[in-house]
Amino acid sequence: MDTVEAPVGRREKRKQEIRGRIEDAAYHLFKTRGIEDTSIEQICVEADVARRTFYGHFANKHALLGGLGISRLYNQSEPMLRGLMANHQTTRGRLEAMIDYIEANFAGYEEIDRQLILIAPSAFAEDPEQQREIGNSSMASFTRLITAGLELGDVRTTFSPEILAATVVGTLNMLSTSWAMDSSYPVFAKLEEARALFEHLICKDNT
Repeated sequence: MDTVEAPVGRREKRKQEIRGRIEDAAYHLFKTRGIEDTSIEQICVEADVARRTFYGHFANKHALLGGLGISRLYNQSEPMLRGLMANHQTTRGRLEAMIDYIEANFAGYEEIDRQLILIAPSAFAEDPEQQREIGNSSMASFTRLITAGLELGDVRTTFSPEILAATVVGTLNMLSTSWAMDSSYPVFAKLEEARALFEHLICKDNT
């Protein structure tokens, strides 16, 4: 059985590596040339892949944009939460570090990132199964963080971990979308409000 499964794992790893190369090349070109002025051929050259390889991963440029938006902007909750759990020992510290991490990301975002945030939902619409998987993953990650806090004894028991996780995920998604739709949106001020809200709803008072 092991001899059959190992090559499959290698193929999947190779597939992910090539997809990542295409996305990285596209992101660089979209940022420097603009989305409209970047062709699939240019992306293939930059990523050093054949056109048929590109089409093995993405149906068209729009699908690539959606996938890029999802992978760069919506697929980060699980690795972020793993780092928070490993590096901070209290729920309050984890929530503080989470907002710091998100603010640092927003500080580095450019116009291309704004466009990707807006395009990603259309990719979700075309792949509802992926939308469910990502949504469930985000919810599960934050639910684990809050459940761990209950075990530590530093989380309020007024609300269930699931409803608190939904509040966190929904708030962060709303702030990201609002910023993407309006460049003047005060996202950092709103993130600070979210920091205070999450701590008030989730954390027990310091004694």
